[in-house]
Amino acid sequence: MSPEGLHAEDTAPISRIVAEVAAAFPGERISLGEMAEAFGDRAFGMLLLLLLLPGLLPGMASVFGTPLLILGVQMGLGLTVPKLPGVLARQTVKRSDLLRLASASSKGLGRIERYVKPRPGFFTSPMGERIIGWLTAYVAIMLILPGPGTNGPPAFGNIVMALGLIEHDSKVTGWGVVLTLLGCIFATAVLGILGWLGVKALGWMI
Repeated sequence: MSPEGLHAEDTAPISRIVAEVAAAFPGERISLGEMAEAFGDRAFGMLLLLLLLPGLLPGMASVFGTPLLILGVQMGLGLTVPKLPGVLARQTVKRSDLLRLASASSKGLGRIERYVKPRPGFFTSPMGERIIGWLTAYVAIMLILPGPGTNGPPAFGNIVMALGLIEHDSKVTGWGVVLTLLGCIFATAVLGILGWLGVKALGWMI
């Protein structure tokens, strides 16, 4: 199947789409630019998902935070298709890792996927997608900044947002927005406390 053929399969489950993209690019590695083209109008959601899932791993969040921040800002500014900088578009992932992600998605996200379906609403509108973008940018900052336990909660909410975005499901995206806000509040509070303790410790040392 060619990448163009993937554009028409708007109802395909996420795991199936990922597997088909991997099949469409038989090389050992696939660039983010190629994936952005293959995912078509789902490019933002799929790239967010692909960047967020590995970002949940310890020590990996900051690596994926910067490209996530770029995508979030672009969505917030109203772009409908990602415009990846050359250095980011050339970044590649192993095809085997992408296939493993598809397998993990079918197991870990299968239950969520059964509830996700096209449901128009506020979060499928241009303004709703801008809100998703700016929330994603904030999540990216939380991933970049070091803090104990501050990566998982906002990233999980962002993953749910990405699922809703991919399937044009305003309801699921709304759930993701709430979860993301709660996760960001938690992460911001933890980082704020750590910063306050750091200032206090510096004062004691001086």
